Amino acid sequence: MPALGMSQDTGTLIQWFKAPGDTVTKGEPLMEIETDKATVEIEAPASGVLSNVTAQQGDVVPVGQTIALIVAIGEATAKEPATLAPLNVTPVARRVAAEHNLDLMQVKPQGGRIQKEDVLAYLTAQSKGASNGRILASPKARRLAQEQGLELTALRGSGPDGAVLSADVVVIAAVSARQSVADPAKTSDTVVSAPETLEVSRLWRVMVDRISQAWTTIPHFYLLREVNATQLMAWLADTRTRASEKITYTDLLVKSTAAALRQHPRLNASWQNNSIVLNRDINIGLAVAVEDGLVVPVIRQADAAGLSQLAAQRIALVAKAQANKLLPPDISDGTFTISNLGMYGVDAFNAIVNPPQAAILAISRIADRVVPLNGQPAVQPIINLSLSCDHRVVDGARGAQFLQTLADLLENPMRLLD
Repeated sequence: MPALGMSQDTGTLIQWFKAPGDTVTKGEPLMEIETDKATVEIEAPASGVLSNVTAQQGDVVPVGQTIALIVAIGEATAKEPATLAPLNVTPVARRVAAEHNLDLMQVKPQGGRIQKEDVLAYLTAQSKGASNGRILASPKARRLAQEQGLELTALRGSGPDGAVLSADVVVIAAVSARQSVADPAKTSDTVVSAPETLEVSRLWRVMVDRISQAWTTIPHFYLLREVNATQLMAWLADTRTRASEKITYTDLLVKSTAAALRQHPRLNASWQNNSIVLNRDINIGLAVAVEDGLVVPVIRQADAAGLSQLAAQRIALVAKAQANKLLPPDISDGTFTISNLGMYGVDAFNAIVNPPQAAILAISRIADRVVPLNGQPAVQPIINLSLSCDHRVVDGARGAQFLQTLADLLENPMRLLD
């Protein structure tokens, strides 16, 4: 099990792309694993034959533990210990099994993949003669029926032996709600509405677990700073006329933040084993929204890269993130994170620290504000910066000094040449 980050202790095996005995080629996708940061594909480290597979789908495995071997083709023999093939299940079969709290390991598929029919056949065999007049229904269906005030005896189930599934309850509740609206005379004091339950992706669950842990274990504090963006806007206009890549405000912010971190290394640190660890490299993570949640690809050694190089890295990483093609090096070893919601018209927000990092910078939109200028009110473009800090690593004074340096660089980009 590979380690994809400094704080990772375990990894969850999502699936194997190869079965025991299959020939694999170095660099091709071998398996998919889930960590506390993301779900990623792992490439085969060598060419040969996949052998001695010990981890199965859903297993949580400590980092560094051997879960398979890749042996030379000549070393693979018929006497090799038998291993279990990965559990291959269709999404529908998995959903039906979850409705009935069924362990899929108990189901024997007719083919090489567990289908809905295999699950239903197993449930039918288990339920024959066992109902004793009790209405068959999944636990989730019983709970939903109780919430909606529906009697299970009045419902026709679509499961095996007429078992009522949660989908049956949702459909009936929705029909009842529509009938009440269509015929007000039938409307009672209690209005029945059908709740919608969304399927949560693995990536979303990882994000939930990670931010919940960060929010409950890290002592956050926040510093806010308004910055005049006049020179920042001029800087962007100028660089776009000369750069080989399309430069954005994010690139300018990464460049300026990296320079400020070099002057304030305490913000580029982390809290590990009750100690403050100062990171030598400045690797800035960018919070990127994807369809199923949030990922944080990392721009490495951001302080040493030019704007065109930063833009090229950003473009490549965002494209890979949106295509769900991020590799382990793309999301590991981040030392500081930037979350930019300016493109969504957000005026200000506070972000949650991305552990084990010490701080995260939240960026708002640039908007015109009335501010004092040379003793007179004037309309100027203003950008709000919000710095969230781990108080175990950073105190208020150090955070304020970092924000001061960053604000100076954004308001006077020529200082980057000092």
